[in-house]
Amino acid sequence: MTDTSRNTPPYPRSHLLAASGIAALLSLTLLVFPSSQVEAKKALLSFDIQSPATLVSEDAAPTEVVTAEAPAAENTDERSTEITTPPARERVITVTSGDTLSSVFAKAELPGDTLHNLLAENRNARQLTQIKPGQVFIITRDDKGELESLSSRMDTLQNVQITRTAKGFSVKYEQIKPAIRQAYARGTIDSSLFLATKRAGLPHALALELANIFGYDIDFALDIRDGDEFEVLYEEQVVDGKTVGAGNILAARFSNQGKTYSAVRFTNRQGSTSYYRADGSSMRKAFIRTPVDFARISSRFSSGRLHPVLNKIRAHKGVDYAAPRGTPVKATGDGKVILAGRKGGYGNTIVIQHGQRYRTLYGHLNGFAKGVRNGSQVKQGQLIGYVGTTGLSTGPHLHYEFQINGKHVDPLSQKLPMADPMAGAERKRFLQQSQPMLARMDQERASMLALNKR
Repeated sequence: MTDTSRNTPPYPRSHLLAASGIAALLSLTLLVFPSSQVEAKKALLSFDIQSPATLVSEDAAPTEVVTAEAPAAENTDERSTEITTPPARERVITVTSGDTLSSVFAKAELPGDTLHNLLAENRNARQLTQIKPGQVFIITRDDKGELESLSSRMDTLQNVQITRTAKGFSVKYEQIKPAIRQAYARGTIDSSLFLATKRAGLPHALALELANIFGYDIDFALDIRDGDEFEVLYEEQVVDGKTVGAGNILAARFSNQGKTYSAVRFTNRQGSTSYYRADGSSMRKAFIRTPVDFARISSRFSSGRLHPVLNKIRAHKGVDYAAPRGTPVKATGDGKVILAGRKGGYGNTIVIQHGQRYRTLYGHLNGFAKGVRNGSQVKQGQLIGYVGTTGLSTGPHLHYEFQINGKHVDPLSQKLPMADPMAGAERKRFLQQSQPMLARMDQERASMLALNKR
């Protein structure tokens, strides 16, 4: 019996040929147009990392293989990207010896035409060129490297701020307001008031103010003696913990030839400021004794003396104060200028009328202060001219005369009229302010004397 199951094919030949053709076509399609899953598999396999432990022989039983995937790259086009650090926006430049504003800008790596454009656009920026060693510039640049802003401390009391705007550069100067604290100084005169105040650390301007305050009672050209003492409570201006200047004298004492004078600064309700004695009485008189500070008396009031130029005996109706040419001359009282010009042997002369009774004359002047002319009003202590040697004069000095009702009197011996006294209500307020300041001076004096005894 013949076995027909082995010789007869399970499918007709035509079916087998059709199936083979379809399989070939599918294979070709997958090769040309792979599916997304196939692509993903290809990409994944290209980054698989296998350790030697995962490798098995073909005869071994199949095991699970764990693969490590590399981090996905952020740049999908797989091109390398160069990372650059942007330039620093802020530069801090400290000026050194020999630096100019141009070299400062160059150190900040600003474009070469920046300084020219800045100075051309804003005239206020020209002050910025006055730099000094140690000055610090803080310069900020924009993303293009152009000047965006600049700031610097010009001096102890002024800052500058420059900012780029849509219309150009904005330049602003800011005044720094110093803090005010009280300071104390004390000294003894052994040669001159100026040298004594300098040793005590008192600024020169306050030494002049000290002489002005007590100038109604003390002639600083005639009355000063070795051993005279002074003490001053004054305002000190401070910025960042450093002393940058001095303000007003708040209270002071001056011991002259055994007599002590006290003065306290006070502003009344009308806004007028003056100095008063400890009891509230006014120190201000209608006239101060000397029109020139720290001058030497070279010739006194006399009814007859030998004129140094004319070589004749003539009355000297005033007082001569020898001082260097250009020394300031001040009015000894409030009044009206009735002459500012030449007057014979007096040379350049100023004559001031003080009310109905008093008149003062200032001769041999080198020149007149600005605004002083015939008819102008002047205040006591106001600068009116400068010491010179015009007219009949052998050297630079001021000739000063004082008249009462048309009669010449000796200004050194004449009793000067007092100013108006302080009102009762103001006096009470004055005492409330003055007593703590006088007590502070007492404490400072005691502390300083105690230290000197150690």
